Amino acid sequence: MKFAIFTHVIHHKHERRYYAYSPYVREINLWLRYVDEVHIVAPLSKTSKTRDLGEDYIHHNLNFIEISSFNLLNLLEFLKALVKIPVNFYKIIAAMRQADHLHIRCPGNIGMLAVIAQIFFPKKSKTVKYAGNWDPGARQPWTYNLQKWILSNTFLSRNIKVLVYGEWKNQTRNIVPFFTASFSEEERETVLKEFKPPFQFIYSGNMVEGKGLKETIGMMKSLRELGLNCKLDIYGDGVMENRLMQMVQELELDQIIVFKGRANLGDLKQAYRKAHFSVLLSKSEGWPKAIAEAMFFGCVPIGTSVSCVRWMMGEGERGIIINNPEGSRVAKKISKLLTSSGELVEKSRMAQQWSQIYTTEKFSSEIKKML
Repeated sequence: MKFAIFTHVIHHKHERRYYAYSPYVREINLWLRYVDEVHIVAPLSKTSKTRDLGEDYIHHNLNFIEISSFNLLNLLEFLKALVKIPVNFYKIIAAMRQADHLHIRCPGNIGMLAVIAQIFFPKKSKTVKYAGNWDPGARQPWTYNLQKWILSNTFLSRNIKVLVYGEWKNQTRNIVPFFTASFSEEERETVLKEFKPPFQFIYSGNMVEGKGLKETIGMMKSLRELGLNCKLDIYGDGVMENRLMQMVQELELDQIIVFKGRANLGDLKQAYRKAHFSVLLSKSEGWPKAIAEAMFFGCVPIGTSVSCVRWMMGEGERGIIINNPEGSRVAKKISKLLTSSGELVEKSRMAQQWSQIYTTEKFSSEIKKML
């Protein structure tokens, strides 16, 4: 089978191998187990860096087709896009002609072009991984809504399975509830949490706008003001890192909030084992992998009611759902629960039990069915 992947993810070439964002590549490598030939249609970085490349693809017959990344954020970028889009579209169409199975990664600008292009190949088998928020009621950019409309339309999109996070009402036959996974069946273990101070919180992910990190820091400030012994470890990096570190110093929280930097999955596993709570007060999500990973090791998740978070947390049975992420409000809600260790132990047990269903073996098995 010739398997063609269409993605906006930026790639790097180093010593004849192709690298990209690690969680994405780890997942794609599971798909590649079942195909004979791979064509990756994606942007390629022009920089010559050799550090922080991410991970590389594992396949013996891999071809890379370079296209240009683009955006429509301002007039200059729009004018550049007018030149890039026709060339990209031609390359996407050419790759689709050669492939037996089309795999499109959405949402994104490259994904949008591929979603339009797939209309012209109704007989080819296709899968689409929609890694964003599929919630029909969510406010999203028009380009995202366009992709969702085309993919849901059974006339425009045929012989296709659109893999989305969560279960949503009134969907067409194209839409398939799905998941992602980080850990194997061998990594399953029973982690018994003892909910007593100091209470350990963890955030793992990119330090960017929309992830609710300012609100998380505000939550820690309020918990301290309530006289509660709580600590927060922040794993990851990003454009907001310096601003957040300055915010922590200005609020004199550097004794209870520690920036740990980027960590590998092994180090994160150790952190999840020790933590009581995982925090993600984001404005929008697809599948919040950091929450699912932390739940695997018994952390009680604290998350905003976006995308499939309510479903993941069992409507609050195995987590703490936040409707208003303002720091002091979150702190008050958590402080009430900290006096009920029995309830937290049960939430931890249920979180672990649910998350450990979704292993890499199950994920791989479900992928095989799609192909």
